Amino acid sequence: MSRVLRPIGHDERLSVVDHLDELRSRLFVCLAALVVAFGLCFWQNHLLLNALNRPIADVAAAPANHLGGLTRDSVSAAHHIENAAGLLSAASRVPGVPAPFAALVAAAGQQLDAGARALPQTQPSNVPITIGVGEPFTTTVTVSFYAAVLLALPVLLYEIYAFVVPALSPDERRVARPAVLAAPALFISGVVFTYMVVLPAAVRFLQGYNSSEFNNLVQARPLYSFEVMTMGAVGLAFQLPLALLGLRALGVIDGRTLTRHWRYATVIIAVIAAAMPGADPVTTGLETLPLVILFIASIVLLKFADRRDARRAAAELRLVDPPVGAD
Repeated sequence: MSRVLRPIGHDERLSVVDHLDELRSRLFVCLAALVVAFGLCFWQNHLLLNALNRPIADVAAAPANHLGGLTRDSVSAAHHIENAAGLLSAASRVPGVPAPFAALVAAAGQQLDAGARALPQTQPSNVPITIGVGEPFTTTVTVSFYAAVLLALPVLLYEIYAFVVPALSPDERRVARPAVLAAPALFISGVVFTYMVVLPAAVRFLQGYNSSEFNNLVQARPLYSFEVMTMGAVGLAFQLPLALLGLRALGVIDGRTLTRHWRYATVIIAVIAAAMPGADPVTTGLETLPLVILFIASIVLLKFADRRDARRAAAELRLVDPPVGAD
């Protein structure tokens, strides 16, 4: 159990069987974390589904959305019919009205009132539709699993790090620790940014585009797949600073390289954003902006690292070859 709770030391020597035993233990921990997270997410699946349904645009905003607006129109009609029934009931009680006529008016008011009560009384919430008997269950399970992976991500990353860290030198380990902490933070930042900024604008644009020509009914599975894939893609794209720092550690690039070729990098970022799910102008623009900001931040980080390494190299050079006249 101690192997699962702490990484193996760099100087420790394990046999192939020990490595396989450690891998099995860590896989069990990952599986247990996923099972617990999935149970929690499936238990609270209504919160997850409500959160994913929130970016759906208001169907009432589409004037030609006949099917989607049918229930909303019925709610409005119910209120008008109730008002008409009240007016007829009041008219039947006006003094001087002949009794047969008053009875007919009162009966008409009662019929209108019954018809109004038979219509929907509340506005429906904006929820997608499902097609098929098992789709509500399978869609709920899929959404719960995606949320469980996100919830268990810190445990999964730690177990991967703890299994790989024995192969790293102390210097490489000092670099790996911040990366393991920064990776989930950047990923979650990308997911939150996508959910708060990208998805509402993208869904509103895509759902409202040419709405006068379509009956706008949103199916649950394609909607959730689009949202999850978009959040996952942007979350991975937010790893850009770590990827550039890794390329610098391999000696492929440095701060000057990024500064000199920033125009090409901007074009590449735009192409990456266009290749993500929902390749419409709104989604692509909203995905490109934070990636450009992260690229600029990466330039600052790489220049800072270049200057730090230059100072270290100069200090080591002074130790190896001290200036003339120095003691």
